[in-house]
Amino acid sequence: MATWNTSNIPALKGRTAVVTGGNTGIGFETARALAKHGAQVVLASRNVEKTKSAAARIADELPGTRLGVVGLDLSDLSSVHAAAEQIKAEFGNLDLLINNAGVNKAAGETRDGIEGQFSINHLGTFALTGLLIERLLPVPGSRIVTVSSMVHRMGRLDLSDLTSTGNDNKDYARSKLANLLFTYELSRRLASVGAPTLAVAAHPGIASTDLSRKQAAPGLDAFANKVLGRTAARGALPTLRAATDPTTEAAAFYGPGGFLGVFGDPAKIHSAGASHDRDLQRGLWDLSERLTEVTYPLPAL
Repeated sequence: MATWNTSNIPALKGRTAVVTGGNTGIGFETARALAKHGAQVVLASRNVEKTKSAAARIADELPGTRLGVVGLDLSDLSSVHAAAEQIKAEFGNLDLLINNAGVNKAAGETRDGIEGQFSINHLGTFALTGLLIERLLPVPGSRIVTVSSMVHRMGRLDLSDLTSTGNDNKDYARSKLANLLFTYELSRRLASVGAPTLAVAAHPGIASTDLSRKQAAPGLDAFANKVLGRTAARGALPTLRAATDPTTEAAAFYGPGGFLGVFGDPAKIHSAGASHDRDLQRGLWDLSERLTEVTYPLPAL
């Protein structure tokens, strides 16, 4: 398919999607598009009041849309457990889990000495997915989409040292590499039990979002938005294609298919070689289960 946009999203009536970080930027645009095509959407974010406001904006635009709001702080495993319990209690089985939430600046260290971006972007996501996966496994066509970044290519992951590197960009790249390692290992484990659930990944390229404004050089955000047209809505397209395209395959990775892999319509792309290191995938999985104390109902391979 040469082009792909929200008009290609199939009807989603009767399906339920959870979008983390759904109160702003790419997460909001992802939630909005899914709701527009009929899905019941659960917005799960740290700031509950902002998330309620985001849900109200979608409801005003799309009367009759079924929406839910859940508080979720990925830096706090007790919050992750509470959010998962609320989602399971209120919404039952799930069709889509969109792991969109993340940070790209220093977030301190956990009590275990784990660098904050890695803890939020990977460990929190790993825990939430593990706690919700039994609500996805029985559902035909269900998908888990984890949002990575093009900067995963610069990521280096040493499982024996997850403290801060002293460089926000390096820490962010490491966490985004972890997102892909997790996706590929999860995909293999799902396939091993014949589960109907697909684990896939996406990255937005360069887009004008709150996250980009915290990291970009002066003027880059405005350039991305006004000159290149990389709005948050455009940035959401790879995630939306990964989540809804009927042709999506297990372990697919979607991103902009144009110039430098950061612009253009969403297409299936290749991730860096490090993300396909099976020993690193397995090692990260085992370490993540130990650090989060969340065990998946899937066999080790």
